[in-house]
Amino acid sequence: MTRYAARAGLAFAVALLLIWSLFPLYYAVLTSMESGSGVFQVRWWPDAVDLGNYRALFAGSNFGRSILNSIMVATLVVAASLLLGLTAAHALGRIRFRGRRLLLMAVLAVSMFPQVAVLSGMFTLIRGLGLYNSLWGLALAYLLFTLPFTVWVLTTFIRELPVEIEEAAIMDGAGPFTILIRIFLPLMWPAMATTGLIAFIIAWNEFLFALTFTLTDTMRTVPVAIALLTGASQYELPWGMIMAASVTVTLPLVALVLVFQRRLVAGLTAGAVKG
Repeated sequence: MTRYAARAGLAFAVALLLIWSLFPLYYAVLTSMESGSGVFQVRWWPDAVDLGNYRALFAGSNFGRSILNSIMVATLVVAASLLLGLTAAHALGRIRFRGRRLLLMAVLAVSMFPQVAVLSGMFTLIRGLGLYNSLWGLALAYLLFTLPFTVWVLTTFIRELPVEIEEAAIMDGAGPFTILIRIFLPLMWPAMATTGLIAFIIAWNEFLFALTFTLTDTMRTVPVAIALLTGASQYELPWGMIMAASVTVTLPLVALVLVFQRRLVAGLTAGAVKG
């Protein structure tokens, strides 16, 4: 009887967790199919499937271009973070030099800076490099937050790899670049997938830098495009279109997490237990 009660309690807790996690997304989908005063009426089931908000979203604005901009910026950030992070992690994890621990502490400290603390400095840098109102400037700014934790996670992971593998490769005549690409890289896919996915999500959702460093509609990313959606008059907020936009930009992230869920869990738990 006690075992059945424990199972029932576990099932109830799992059901409660699923409802708590999925209900906001479900209600956003429900609201995205409403229009006018129907947005403010509480409904638990859709009366009809109306995709008018989705059609208006892509027909009356540059939202499609904003999605493309977000994809390009996030892809650039992930590629640069993994390339620079992998080489830096190899040096910090395998090569002994004076000040290595201090450098790692500095990398970790940089990742904790609040965005607003570096906003003015980054704005001056972006303007000085001629990258204002460009996707390259946004990608450069996002590296300030994605590169430190990428270096930190990959360094921790690379330290857990057996040194004997590297020594055997050196005995066979492999150089540092060959060891990094052909030995370490295949073993580091869980950590690479985890850090790459987190970097993609950060770049996809970032708002403050995207609002500050871009000026025209053709260069804006999806968080800024959603914030600037307007209704038929200045007194109207198009909640139906905003919910449709939110659902549109959330579903790709959900799909990515589902695709990489196994590698994501493996990367997050790597090094947790030393065998």
